Amino acid sequence: MIRAIIVEDEEKARRNLMQILDEYCSNIVEVVDAQDNVKSGVLAIQQYNPDLVFLDVQMQGETGFDLLEQVDMINFEVIFTTAHNEYAVRAFKFSAIDYLLKPVDIDELISAVTKTGEKIKQDATKERYELVIENLRGQQSTFNKIALPTAEGLIFVQLTEIIRCESEDNYTHFFLMNGERILVSKTIKYFEELLTDQDFFRVHQSHMININHIKEYHKGEGGYAIMSDDSAVIISRRKKEAFLTKLSS
Repeated sequence: MIRAIIVEDEEKARRNLMQILDEYCSNIVEVVDAQDNVKSGVLAIQQYNPDLVFLDVQMQGETGFDLLEQVDMINFEVIFTTAHNEYAVRAFKFSAIDYLLKPVDIDELISAVTKTGEKIKQDATKERYELVIENLRGQQSTFNKIALPTAEGLIFVQLTEIIRCESEDNYTHFFLMNGERILVSKTIKYFEELLTDQDFFRVHQSHMININHIKEYHKGEGGYAIMSDDSAVIISRRKKEAFLTKLSS
């Protein structure tokens, strides 16, 4: 049984989450406490030592990240709850952090809780939360690092180190500057949506490249790019015009 704490400043949202968890996840989650601010949330974590914290992003002039920075040891999983905030959601995805949009969807909640149960069996990694705090604190238009989920766990990679990505069914291969190749358990479409604003471009159905790692471009029907690792990546004919526009900008 997962022991959970809810930290949410809106009473209606707090009660709604407790009710949904009781009705649909009572065989997985036991809510041991619920608080409405950062200070009491920190005290509850110290007292109950939970496996999971449902953590509101914005609370009475403070944030859930303030809470995490006040906790000595993050040895629990976190599911953030937030009103729709595109920037925050992108930061969560870059950091491989689970989140729920308000109002909470029941199916999404069940999915998030189930994944959390699997993660708890592994070591909780503080680096994920440090990364999302860094990204959100900076409020920059671009991020510097991404968490890549693999069969063994998470690998944290600087975006500048990624040369290209190649699709293989529901998986994506990441090719890095040091010659390492990482197999990630998400589709290339997922990363296309995440990395397009980060100087990455999907040049082909199965390939996405880091524009900054292009050494040469050779013209042709679609042409092809020579990357910094000397690999040649074909540019599809229908992507050529958009690719050249991206390259020139």
